[in-house]
Amino acid sequence: MTSHPNGTHKPDKLYGKKVAVLGFARQGKALARWLPTIGARVLVSDSRTPEKLSSETALFPDVEFVLGGHPESMLDGVDLLCISGGVSPELPIVQEAIKRRIPISNDAELFMQRSPAPVIGITGSAGKTTTTTLTGEILKRAGMTTWVGGNIGDVLLDVLPQIQKEDVVVMELSSFQLELMTTSPRLGAILNITPNHLDRHGTMENYTRAKANLIAHQGRSDTAVLGYDDGVSRSLAEIVQGNLVWFSGQTMVSDGAFMAGQRLLVVGRSSLTGDPKIVCEQKDIPLRGEHNVMNVLAACAITGASGVDADVMEATIRDFKPVPHRLEVVRVVNDVTYINDSIATAPERVLAALRSFTEPLVLLAGGKDKNLPWEEMIRLALSKCRHIVAFGDAAELVVGVVKQVAGNTDAVSRVKTLDEAVAEAAKRAQPGDVVLLSPGGTSYDAYIDFVARGEHFRQLIMGL
Repeated sequence: MTSHPNGTHKPDKLYGKKVAVLGFARQGKALARWLPTIGARVLVSDSRTPEKLSSETALFPDVEFVLGGHPESMLDGVDLLCISGGVSPELPIVQEAIKRRIPISNDAELFMQRSPAPVIGITGSAGKTTTTTLTGEILKRAGMTTWVGGNIGDVLLDVLPQIQKEDVVVMELSSFQLELMTTSPRLGAILNITPNHLDRHGTMENYTRAKANLIAHQGRSDTAVLGYDDGVSRSLAEIVQGNLVWFSGQTMVSDGAFMAGQRLLVVGRSSLTGDPKIVCEQKDIPLRGEHNVMNVLAACAITGASGVDADVMEATIRDFKPVPHRLEVVRVVNDVTYINDSIATAPERVLAALRSFTEPLVLLAGGKDKNLPWEEMIRLALSKCRHIVAFGDAAELVVGVVKQVAGNTDAVSRVKTLDEAVAEAAKRAQPGDVVLLSPGGTSYDAYIDFVARGEHFRQLIMGL
């Protein structure tokens, strides 16, 4: 039910409607919990068999299940189809829903349409989790009741009844969530757009269009924050309908956040006075790498545009800790530092990681390829790494690119598993070196997600 200021209630627009949910993982379960609370009739479909899901489906007595496949008959009488982030719109059942003109949505859009509090949405090919987390911490320190979730943390539908209109919501949004959305947040930030997920989206044009949906449906009173240094992100200024705020590590902007020498400044809408104001020195940022300087700039542009003072930004930045699985120091063993960057699921992210180090490196690269170019990353790795250990499904690809770039395979070893990769790296590393897990591929060849891969890496390092 929806509350109104005069104390009356009216049914949610999905009250009494039949909603089909495709995929019964994190997002699908959140929808299966929430939809019955607003009076919707819920059907959940998953490709896994009833035997595999029996213990989980038993917890949802009010939900109808179609398991082991997605027959077209499940769409009969359906008013809305919700698809989880991992479900491709190219699936036949989704295409059939489109043919039947059944509206398609997801948990993020349903939340955004109902949130009583303003929503800040953040997306990008890299850096969105760190930026989202830091943005949330700055807003909390500024005294705002802040809810952080979306593609990370909580599925926000679970906490929707607790959110008040005076609060603020910070959502990380992936291209998978955005590609079918027709709703944009009050403030949307697009950090960067570089080749990623082309195995899902097919082309850079499709991938860019999905990311652009974050701001494509904004109005004139809304705000878009764009990364000025990223050409694709910068080009999206032409679709901005409302206020435009920038962040840049190279160029002085008139509204947003930028670097001047070694100082981070906010100006315009991101500064309470409108005049440039120093936030901090670059050395005050406790995160390694130029890419993290950009993440901090983005968070300052976002929170400044939300009315936060530079002093609050500075205090939060100084206290901020790296988000797990993002250049996370696990342990130092025999003067070798082991770092977990399992989040690096694209070669572009590995490039950023490699540029963050001056120490000699032993790089663990591989996982599952996403049809992305590896040559530039391998070229830099060969110049910075003592050795490369290739593992997982993409190991043969990595070895092949090393041979293509270097003319030989002297600098690379090929193994099957992460266990073997850690053992090989420990043998190759010398005192003063960094062993860096920064795969460049997804984890789906061996793990449920990059978090599980990173946790396994931690366990392996703690066992050395």
